[in-house]
Amino acid sequence: MALSAAPALAQDAEEEEAQSGNSILVTATKRDANIQDIPFSINAQTAEDIERSGAVTLEDLSRNVAGLSVQNLGPGQSQVSVRGVSAGQVVRDQPGVKEQVGVYLDESVISLSLFTPDLDLFDLNRVETLRGPQGTLFGSGSVGGTIRYITNQPELGVTEGTIEGNLNRVDGGDIGGYIKGAINVPLADNIAARVVGYYTEYAGFIDAAGSGGGENVNGGERYGGRIAITFDNGEGFSLTPRVVYQRVNADGFNRQEIFNIFGNPFTTTADPFVFGEREQWLLLREAFEDETLIADLVGEIELGGVILTSVTSYTNRDILVSRDASALTGSVSIDLGYPENAVVLPSNLRDTTDLESWTQEVRLSSDTDGPLQWVLGGFYSDTSRFYRQRLPTPGYDAFTDQVLGAGTSAAVANGFPANSPFNSDLPYDIEQIAVFGEATYAVTERFDVTLGARYYDFEESRTITTGGLFANGDTGQVDTTSSDGISPRILLSYDVTDDITLNAQASKGFRLGGVNDPLNTPLCNAEDLALFGGFQDYDDETLWNYEAGVKAQGDGFYVNAAGFYTDINNLQVTLDAGSCSSRIVFNVPDAHTMGVEAEMGFSPAPGLDIILSGSLIEAEFDTTLPDPLPAATGIREGNRLPSVPEFQFSATGSYEWAFTNTSDAYIAASFTHVGSRYTQPSDQENNPRTFVAGLPFLGAPATASTTVDLLLPSYNLVNISAGIDLDTGTSVTVYMNNVFDENPLLSFDRERGGRARLGFQVGQPRTFGVTVRQDF
Repeated sequence: MALSAAPALAQDAEEEEAQSGNSILVTATKRDANIQDIPFSINAQTAEDIERSGAVTLEDLSRNVAGLSVQNLGPGQSQVSVRGVSAGQVVRDQPGVKEQVGVYLDESVISLSLFTPDLDLFDLNRVETLRGPQGTLFGSGSVGGTIRYITNQPELGVTEGTIEGNLNRVDGGDIGGYIKGAINVPLADNIAARVVGYYTEYAGFIDAAGSGGGENVNGGERYGGRIAITFDNGEGFSLTPRVVYQRVNADGFNRQEIFNIFGNPFTTTADPFVFGEREQWLLLREAFEDETLIADLVGEIELGGVILTSVTSYTNRDILVSRDASALTGSVSIDLGYPENAVVLPSNLRDTTDLESWTQEVRLSSDTDGPLQWVLGGFYSDTSRFYRQRLPTPGYDAFTDQVLGAGTSAAVANGFPANSPFNSDLPYDIEQIAVFGEATYAVTERFDVTLGARYYDFEESRTITTGGLFANGDTGQVDTTSSDGISPRILLSYDVTDDITLNAQASKGFRLGGVNDPLNTPLCNAEDLALFGGFQDYDDETLWNYEAGVKAQGDGFYVNAAGFYTDINNLQVTLDAGSCSSRIVFNVPDAHTMGVEAEMGFSPAPGLDIILSGSLIEAEFDTTLPDPLPAATGIREGNRLPSVPEFQFSATGSYEWAFTNTSDAYIAASFTHVGSRYTQPSDQENNPRTFVAGLPFLGAPATASTTVDLLLPSYNLVNISAGIDLDTGTSVTVYMNNVFDENPLLSFDRERGGRARLGFQVGQPRTFGVTVRQDF
C-alpha cells in the first residue's frame, strides 16, 4: 500500500495514473486539480480511507478531518460546522434557518439546514472537505465551508462490479447489517451505465421504559440507489443524466434521558424511576422518515479551449419527525391546572417537511495550458419548503372545555383538527440568482494569484397559520425578506520548491437571513415573553476569513497545515426561548474563530502508513448583550460558540503485507479525540444548571430539581480492524468499533426549557462486525 501525498490512498492503477505527483485529483475549484495544488485548505477522504476507518456516516468521517465537526441531533438530523463557525443547535421546528456548510452530491447542492442527507458512502470516489468560506464558487450556505460527496461515474467500455455484505452486533443491542452492490456496464461504444443499490439494517441500542417503551427502540433501515448513464461522443461532448433515491426509517432516537415528568426519582404516589445508561421513557413510540429523490443532468461541451458545463438538478424530499410529546403537553397541562388523567394523555408531535427544489448552473472554464486559468458562471435556484406541525392528543379537547370553559377548544382551533393543541402551516418560497467567477494567473513559474467574486440576489416569502390552545392563532400572515451582495476572495500561492507550497487567502462568506416564527405566547411565562418577544427577523450573516498555510510532500510523507482567523458579523445565533417551547434566531454583531489545523501522513517502513490530523480552535463571541440577556442567552464576550470542540485529534495506522503468494493481509487501527462542547450558547451560563422540576404531579415536591453539567465532556474512540484481500477480488474484514465502549454525549436535548424532559443524544456502543466484498 503506497502512501499518497494527500490524506488518502490510491485505489487502483487507473486512479494512480490520473493523479499527479502521487496526489489525488479533486474538483474543489470546479476544475480538475491536484489536491496539493489547491491554494487553500482541503481534505479528501477516498473510498479506501472510508472503508478502512469503518465510517458509515458523515459524523464518522468528521472525526478524521481536522476542523470538521458534526453535532448529532438524532437519526438523519445533524449540524455541520467547519473551523468553529457555529451558531447553536438547530432543531426540527426551525425551518427558516439556513445551513452554514454547503453539502453537494457531485455537482448538485443537497444541503438543508438540520436535515443534511445521511447519504450512504458506498461506491464513492472520495469526500472532499473545503475549509473556510466558499461563497465565491458555492454560494450561500458555504459560509464555514463546503462538503462534496464525489461518486464514481460511468466508465465507457468497462464492465465491472462490486457486491458487499456486512453483519454486525452492537454490544447490549441488536444485530444489524447491510447488502450493497454496484455495477458498471457499457451500453454501446460511447454509452455506459453505472447502477448502485443498497439496503442497511441499523441495530438499536436504546431501551425505553413506559407504556410505549421496549428494547432497542432506535433501530432502523436505509435503502436506496442511483443510476447514471453517460453518453460521450469522443469529440468533446458528454451528457450524464442520473437519478438518486434513498429512504431512511428510524424507529426512535438515540436519546439518553435523565429526567422525564413521567419517569423521575421525585414521585411519591408512583414508583420513582432513575434512568440508567442509554435509557429513556416513552408513552408513544417515536419515528423518523426521510425520503429523498434527486434527479440531475450534467452536460459538457468543449468549445475550442473552453469547456461549457451545464448542471440541472431537481430535489424532492419528504421528512417526518415523530416525537413522543406527552411530557411536553403534560407539563403545560400541569401549569393550566388540568387533572392528572389529562396530564398523562399520550401526545404525538408530528413535524413534516416537504421540499421541492430546482437549481440550474451554467459555467465556462478554461481548458488550455497557459498562465491564465478561469471559470465564469451563473446560478439560479427556486425552492419551495412546506413545514407542518400537528400535536394529536386524543381526548384533550374535553379536558380543555372542562377546565377553561365550554367551547374553548373549538374557539382556538382556527380550522385545524380537534384534539390537537398545537398546529402550524409554514410554506416557504425561496428564489436566488447569482453570477460568479474566479481566475488564476501564474505571475511566475512559482507564484500564482487567484481572484474571485460572486454576486447574489435572494428573496424569501413565508406564510404562517397556526391554531390550537398552545398557538397564537396566526391567520395567514405573510413575511418576506430579501438581500443581495458581493462575496469576493483573493488567494496567493508560492512554490518554495517543487515539493513545498505556501498559500494565503482572504475570502468572504455569507448566510442568508430570515424571519422568526412568532413565540407560542400561551406557553410563555411573563419573564420569557419579555426577554424573547422582540426578535422578529434577522439579517444576513457574513464573515471574512484570513488564512495562511503550507503544503509539503516528499519521499513517503506529506504535511498540510494552516492557520486562520475568521471575523464574523451578524452571527445568526439559535436560542431556546425558555418556557415558550419556541426557538428564535437573532444576530450577534461580532464573533470570531481562530486556530490551526494540520494533517500529515508518512510511511516509516514498507507497508506501514500513519496519518495524523488535528485542530485547535478558539471560537468566541466578541459582543455582550445588554442585561439581562447575557445570562439567558449566553451571548457574552469571551463565551464559546456552541457545538465546537476546542481540540480535536485523530490518528490512523495500517500495516499491509503479503500473506500468501495470492493474498495480502492488513491490520488497521484509529484513535479519535473530540474535545468538550456546549449544545447552545446559554449552556455555559450558570453551569452546572439546576432545572427545577417542581411539578405537583404524582406527589413530586415543589422543590424537586435536577442539576446537570451542560458542558458535553470530551470523548475518545478507538476502532480496530483486520482483513485479507485475495487475488480473486474477494476481501474479508473483521472489525471492532468503539473498542472501549465509550458513551459519548453528543448534544443536550431539552423540552420546554427543561420542564418536560431532559436528556442527551449519545453515540453507538461497542460494535463487532464482519464485511465480505467481491469485486468482479
